[in-house]
Amino acid sequence: MHTGLPTLADRLVDPDATVRRLAVIDLPYSDEDDIVPLLLPRLADSDAQVRTEAVRALEGFEEAEVVQALAAMLLDADAGVRLAAGEVLAELKDTASVAPLLPMLQSGPAEVRALAFRAVRALRAPQAFVPAMQSLRDADAAVRREAVGVLGYLKDPAAIGELAEVAANDPDGEVRRIAVGALGYASTVSVLPALTRALADGAWMVRDEAAQTLGKLRLALAIPDLVHAMQDDYWQVRVKAARSLGLLKAEAGLPALVASLTHSISNLRKEAVIALGEIGDTRAITPLEGALADPDPDVRKLARLALTAIGLAQKARSEGAGS
Repeated sequence: MHTGLPTLADRLVDPDATVRRLAVIDLPYSDEDDIVPLLLPRLADSDAQVRTEAVRALEGFEEAEVVQALAAMLLDADAGVRLAAGEVLAELKDTASVAPLLPMLQSGPAEVRALAFRAVRALRAPQAFVPAMQSLRDADAAVRREAVGVLGYLKDPAAIGELAEVAANDPDGEVRRIAVGALGYASTVSVLPALTRALADGAWMVRDEAAQTLGKLRLALAIPDLVHAMQDDYWQVRVKAARSLGLLKAEAGLPALVASLTHSISNLRKEAVIALGEIGDTRAITPLEGALADPDPDVRKLARLALTAIGLAQKARSEGAGS
């Protein structure tokens, strides 16, 4: 029996924008077998909120027609629509989806280029390498940030030199930070000067990233700089430096790590305890025993684990010497 109620298709073309918007939201949860043909026309809706919801409803669809349409939405007159399109495109998984986005990496407004780079980043598409390299000197910092992010995902050795240069000299602190993190895939000590310089950067977030990256790369030559970083004005940097000293099993870091066991920030005390356990030096036993009375239960637990680790390491060394 006909109820007289408007169908979903009717609501999608209703004169009232609110009705159309709610219909778009409802569409993915409807019984429609193929919602794409119903959604694509809404990308041209006169109402920006309807277009935004249509963009969001198309997330997860990677047909060429959909990706092409979403790429075009990066040029929409409404900032909210552009942002939604960038977010949805950033969830693409199929490297074939990169094709409609490639022309946008090097032409058009800076905002569009930045969104396009963000969209292709996780695709790890080799075709994005050249545009990303060329955009490292873009006048817009947002474009440079996203281009550096793409290169970090691609992990192409050919980009290491340029990324090191950006990490050391880009005028934007966030660009430098991202570049420092991107150097975490480098397998060469050639990046050491850039990373140690970053440990003295004026922006603490860059120093923080550098301290972490040096640990990832296991660059023992950086130990003196990491020890110095344990005196950084920002405890967040000290946390990363402590973590890296532990990964490097840097005995030279013992005094600074032991001193950190009484710091007011419990996160730093935790990392210092973990690092002392990883280093395994028996000189840390007495300070770690003191940490068993720390007011933070996590610090106390980690101190027990660190003492056990040192004891096991000492036993292994003794048995090895006696065999």
